[in-house]
Amino acid sequence: MTYGADFVDIYETVYQARGKDWVREAEAVVALVRERYPHAGSLLDVACGTGAHLETFAELVGDVEGVELSEPMLRRAWDRFPSRVHRGDMRNFRLPRRFDAVTCLFHAIGYVESREELRAAIQAMADHLVPGGVLVVEPWWFPENFLDGYLAADSGHIEGSAIARVSHTSSQGRHSRLESRYLIARAEGIREVTQVHELMLFTRDEYLQAFDEAGCPATYSAEGINGRGIFVGVKGSSTETQALRQGEGEPS
Repeated sequence: MTYGADFVDIYETVYQARGKDWVREAEAVVALVRERYPHAGSLLDVACGTGAHLETFAELVGDVEGVELSEPMLRRAWDRFPSRVHRGDMRNFRLPRRFDAVTCLFHAIGYVESREELRAAIQAMADHLVPGGVLVVEPWWFPENFLDGYLAADSGHIEGSAIARVSHTSSQGRHSRLESRYLIARAEGIREVTQVHELMLFTRDEYLQAFDEAGCPATYSAEGINGRGIFVGVKGSSTETQALRQGEGEPS
């Protein structure tokens, strides 16, 4: 799935109105990275979207790049970082360098379509890490906590816009569907935008196995950066990670 130009036009405004804070999230991610790699000075953000996280990553880390597949998103990211965001698919991208940290946030990993593609994506990310580098992945829901038929409604004001959103979730096996409809009121009038997200539901063990197979064993925190969970792997750190999994380093 790629984002359409009509939604990209309102993407950041919509999520800011719902309380999303890209600066705080990026700061939290950098803190996770530096707990494991204190002197991290380079970072690659995979599925970087419009580059909103990259702005703060650049301030905190310095040397940053991004990868994005959606053409409308890519054009917005190029406005921020003209030469540092690359067109690429998380499942098979190849860049000519490695980084101290690689991130994949805002549940973008859920857009892969099978366990094989999940493993390919995690492998591609791990391949772009230096030894000891840190991989941070924010997952989509696990099968056991996805709410089929969940209804949501919210509204807010930001930057001269009033935004109302309703959404509905459904699932069939491991496939989940989130349909959201937005009403955006501005001085020039009201417009409606519909966005449909189709994402795969992988188990926690399937994520952990993908990290293991990529040579980047991970631990999982249920809290994460938004209360929705996060995986943090370190390339080549199997002994340390096993100790964390068996102790207090991995919340149940």
